[in-house]
Amino acid sequence: MRAQFRTRIRLVLACIVFVALLILTRLYFIQIVHGQEYSQKADSQFASGGSGLFDRGSIYFTRKDGTLISAATLASGFLVAINPQTLADPEAAYMAIDAVASTTLAFDHAGFLAAAAKKSQVYIEVAHHLSDAAGQTLAAENIPGVEVLRERWRYYPGGSLAAQSIGIVSYGSGDVLSGQTGLEATYDETLSRSGNSLYKNFFAELFSNVGNLLVNAQDAREGDVVTTIEPEVETRLETDLAKITTTYSSQSSGGIIMDPSTGAIIALATYPTFDGNDLQNIDPQRLSNQLVEHVYEFGSIMKPITMASALSAGVITPQTTYNDTGCIIVDKARICNWNYKPYGVIPMQTIIEQSLNVGASWVAEQLGQTQFRAYFTKIFGQKTGIDLPNETDALIGNLFKPQQVYYDTAAFGEGIAVTPIQMIRALAAVANGGILVEPHLVSAIRLDSGIVRPLDWGEGTRVFSGTAARDTTVMMDALFDHTLDGGKAMIPTMSVAAKTGTAQLPTPTGTYYTNRFFHSEVAFFPSFNPRFIILLYTNDPKGVEYASKSLTPSLLDLTHFLIDYYAIPPDRGFATVTPSV
Repeated sequence: MRAQFRTRIRLVLACIVFVALLILTRLYFIQIVHGQEYSQKADSQFASGGSGLFDRGSIYFTRKDGTLISAATLASGFLVAINPQTLADPEAAYMAIDAVASTTLAFDHAGFLAAAAKKSQVYIEVAHHLSDAAGQTLAAENIPGVEVLRERWRYYPGGSLAAQSIGIVSYGSGDVLSGQTGLEATYDETLSRSGNSLYKNFFAELFSNVGNLLVNAQDAREGDVVTTIEPEVETRLETDLAKITTTYSSQSSGGIIMDPSTGAIIALATYPTFDGNDLQNIDPQRLSNQLVEHVYEFGSIMKPITMASALSAGVITPQTTYNDTGCIIVDKARICNWNYKPYGVIPMQTIIEQSLNVGASWVAEQLGQTQFRAYFTKIFGQKTGIDLPNETDALIGNLFKPQQVYYDTAAFGEGIAVTPIQMIRALAAVANGGILVEPHLVSAIRLDSGIVRPLDWGEGTRVFSGTAARDTTVMMDALFDHTLDGGKAMIPTMSVAAKTGTAQLPTPTGTYYTNRFFHSEVAFFPSFNPRFIILLYTNDPKGVEYASKSLTPSLLDLTHFLIDYYAIPPDRGFATVTPSV
C-alpha cells in the first residue's frame, strides 16, 4: 500500500512539475518573445475599423559573417484622427497638427477644412507616421476632437537597397495590407500575422492550446525571412549599375551576383530603382523586376552555352578546327563576325576568345537541330523557380522551326530571348561543372517560436558533362587573360573566366537596329572552383558600341571587390579541381 501511495505521489508531483514548466514556457513567449507587441497594444486605445496594430514578420539581409541586418521591419509612431462632431475649432486644430506633422498630413489646408466639415462622421484620419516626439507633443495639447493614436507601418531601413528584390507592402484585395511585389509577395503567408494573439485575455492566452505551447500551428507558418543578400555587396553592385546607366544614358541596367554551386544570390539589382518608404512617389514601372520578368536577346554571352552543349554531345573537341571565312549565307541570311574578318583555320577556343559569330554558327550546325533544341530547351525551356513573383518564360519558339538560320543565330544569342536570371543560371552550369542549380534569395525561415528552418533548394540537374564545362571554362579563362581590355584585365594571382556580349536591339517590325545595342558581360572566379559568378547588362547605352567598353570597368571593379572583401585565396600556380563527368 505504501509503495502504491508513494508511486501516486510521485506521479502527481511529476504532473505538477510538467504543468509548471509549460506555464513558465508560455509566460516566456508571452512576456519576452511577444512582450513588445503587448506593450504597443496597450499604447493604442483605438484603431479604425476595429482592427489592431499592423503586424508583420521581418526580412533580413545576411552579412558575410552571418550577422542578420534588417531589410524590412516595422516602424512605430502615431496617427492623427479628427472627430468632426466634437472638433470645435478646425482652423486652430489644423495649425497645431501642421506644426508637428507638415510632411505627413493627408490633406492640405482646404482638404482638412473640408474633412472637418463632414459632421456626419466621427473618425477621419488626417496624418500618419508621426514620430514619438511629434505625437506626444500634439497629444499634450489635448485638443477637443483630435485623437493621437499609436500605429505601426512597414519600414525599409536600407531605403532603396535591394528594393525590387525585397518588394513592397500595400493594400490588396479586401482592403488588407499584404505583400505586392518581391519577397514581400512570395513569402506573404510567412510574413503575415493574424494579430489574434495580441487581443486575447492574458490568462486565456496562457492556458489556451496547451498542447501547442512550444511550437503551435501558427508558429509553424509565421516567421521572419532570412535572405542570402549581402548588404555590402548589394550596395557595391547598385553603385556600379547607377554609374553605368548615368554614364551611357541607358534605359536601364541590371546585375546579379550568385554562388554558382548553390544558386544562392548574393546581390540582385536593377537601375533605376525606388524607395519602398515613399510609395506615393514610386514609378509603377519600376516595381516590376526586370531580372525575372523581362526577356532579352543577350548576344555573345550565349556562345559558352553553345560550346558546352556541343562539347558535351561529343560532336566537337577543344582541338577541333574549322575554316572561318568571316561571313556565311544561311537560308539566304548573311551572318558575319563582328569585325567581318576571316580568321582561316582555327580551333574552338578562338571562337570564344574572339567572339566569332561564324564560328558559333558552325558549332550549331555540327550539333544539329535536334540536339541543339534538346540542350537549349532543357536549359531555357522552363522557369528557374526563383523565389520572386511573376517569373517570365523564355522566348525560344524559333528553335521549333525548320530553318537552320534560327539555330545559327541562337548560337550567338540572337533570335531567342531569355531572362537575366535564366542566363546566369545557364552560365553557372558552365562554372560549376555542368549542374543547373535553382537560384534563390532566401536561405531560411526564422519561426516566431525561435526555431530557424533552413530551406532546401535541391541539388540541381546535370545539363553538361564535367569535361565539357571545364573545357569551355578554359576558353573563357583565356579570354579574360589575353583579350579582355587588351589583356590588361588579367589578375596575376586569380584565374577569372569571362565573356562579353553585344546584341543589336530588335525593332518593332522584327528587324534589328544598326545603332542600338544590348550589352552584357559575365565572369566567374576562381575559374575552376568558382566562389562567385557575376552577370551585368545595360539596355540601349548611348555613345558606346561594345560591352567591353561599357561594362568591363564595373565587372573588374566588382571582381576585385569580391576577392578582397571575402579574402578569396589566390589560385594561380595551385592545382585545380577537375569537375566530375
